[in-house]
Amino acid sequence: MFKKFLPSRIPILYVILSVLVLISVVPMFIYSALVQSINGQRLITNERLLQNTVTRSIADDISQHQESFRLMQANLASALQVASGGDLAGENVKAPELRALLENFVSSSQLVDYATLLNAEGKGISAGRIEPDAFFERELERAFAAARDSRAYYGQPLVVGNGRTSRTLMVVSAPVTYDKRFLGMIASAFDLEFLTRRLQEIDRNGLTPYVVDSQGRLVAGAKPGYATGQDMSGVEIVRNFVEQGGKAQMVAATLEFRAGSGNKSTVMLGTYSPVSNLNWAVVVQKPRADAYSSVYEMQRTARLLAIFAVIVSTAVGIVAARRITNPVEILTESSRAIARGDFSQRVTLNSRTEIGELASTFNFMSQELEHFIEDLKRAAAENRQLFMSSIQMLAGAVDEKDPYTRGHSDRVTRYSVLMAKEMALSEDAQEIVRVSAQLHDVGKIGIEDRILKKPGALTAEEFDIMKTHTTKGATILRPVAQLKEMLPGIELHHESLDGRGYPYGLKGEDIPLLPRIIAVADTFDALTTTRPYQQERNAEDALCIIRSLSGKRLDASAVAALEAVYQRGEIQLRKPGAVAAAAVSAGAGADKKANATIEMERT
Repeated sequence: MFKKFLPSRIPILYVILSVLVLISVVPMFIYSALVQSINGQRLITNERLLQNTVTRSIADDISQHQESFRLMQANLASALQVASGGDLAGENVKAPELRALLENFVSSSQLVDYATLLNAEGKGISAGRIEPDAFFERELERAFAAARDSRAYYGQPLVVGNGRTSRTLMVVSAPVTYDKRFLGMIASAFDLEFLTRRLQEIDRNGLTPYVVDSQGRLVAGAKPGYATGQDMSGVEIVRNFVEQGGKAQMVAATLEFRAGSGNKSTVMLGTYSPVSNLNWAVVVQKPRADAYSSVYEMQRTARLLAIFAVIVSTAVGIVAARRITNPVEILTESSRAIARGDFSQRVTLNSRTEIGELASTFNFMSQELEHFIEDLKRAAAENRQLFMSSIQMLAGAVDEKDPYTRGHSDRVTRYSVLMAKEMALSEDAQEIVRVSAQLHDVGKIGIEDRILKKPGALTAEEFDIMKTHTTKGATILRPVAQLKEMLPGIELHHESLDGRGYPYGLKGEDIPLLPRIIAVADTFDALTTTRPYQQERNAEDALCIIRSLSGKRLDASAVAALEAVYQRGEIQLRKPGAVAAAAVSAGAGADKKANATIEMERT
């Protein structure tokens, strides 16, 4: 029946074209559809991953800043407790050394705009760059009530000031106690300007970021229309976070939702990541059409290319197939490199098809991820700088308290690090030496001024009290977990190889290397600086004394390292005002003088 409709002869061209269509165009069409589906899903996944990475990065940044601030405040509370001798009652809270500690705390960090110390009666001192208003004072009252209940307090974010001078702050407080007895409260204003800057950076990349608290109120936003304290619970993704309660503090979530109302509503793609220690959430959102625009564009282009491929299949079928498979392989290799953590990978692909668009999207994703990793590293470096600033603040407070040893901690730190390098210690070990040497005399903050500032030699009873600065220093810093490895240098730097040191009378190898290095640096600085009970010596005489103690009281390898760096000129001392009248001789005479010097040495 159908034969009469068929031509008597079928042209070979039709057969060839039919075969080409069957063996090239159809498989290519199926293959391109499959690639489109796979890569489209990857783009959707990568967009969600990008949002998750952004929110997690900001949440981690907030947590790191908050933890650094908490450690700084804990260090300050410990210093205030020790400096006050456990007594903040009455006018004691207004002591000059307490005020100096408070002012140093505010001036040493951009995170702190205001700090106050109140005793149990609510009286105290304050320092800062802002003027508290009524809302701020109310937060301080809540903080004081929490401190009385032995609780730390993290207040609601609030704006202080107007216009360009306005700042978003959060009051953070902690009780100050001594032997479980409530002494008062230390409260600070945690500046959230760093958070606003981070959100503005993200906003320039096409995402709309903001931070909300557990009740859905706005903490900070990147756009002018976002005001601190604004109720954001009407936004579905924020409402989801609030309704999840405690569960929302465990994991991040990504969802699609509608923003706006009626015909003006827009389908959005959003992600939130919790900041668990503050019960906050970092939220980013973007119109779904913008988020998936690359996918939609890829789909439209794929359809056009499929039609075009059918028309010109006989001419470009094989070439087209190769031009499709090769870019896919390149993109696949780039995806694998990114999965391995190499975010510097870029795809060089000269193509105006959807594959080229896909390559551009991959390059954009790689660039953004690389920037976020760099931001995390920079945030970690800033936090480390905050940590070192806190250490230098404590050391500076000690040196300022003792007029005879001003600059002593910095010099001992410099000598100790040079010796550690000479002894080929690892960079991590050198860093431990640096921090430990900077804090080795922190316990002096707990020594009475009548002893510390005495212009002459100490009595035996006074010297016994002075010797407690080693254990006091270790006690002050032991609650800080990050300083655990530094404690031996602080507690044991006055131990002696012959067992005549303090506080425990350790001998030989029982003394760790860290305090042995600091002991040599400490002794060298004591001998080369003027004290009320001795005249400074020149470097050569000091080294002669130290050499006579090598292997007896001081570690031989540390002494050799000190001599080596001095001979190379890495240690330069100012010219002494006067040198001891008689040169120190070698042998037993030098040893005797050295022993006498070390017995009197207070550092």
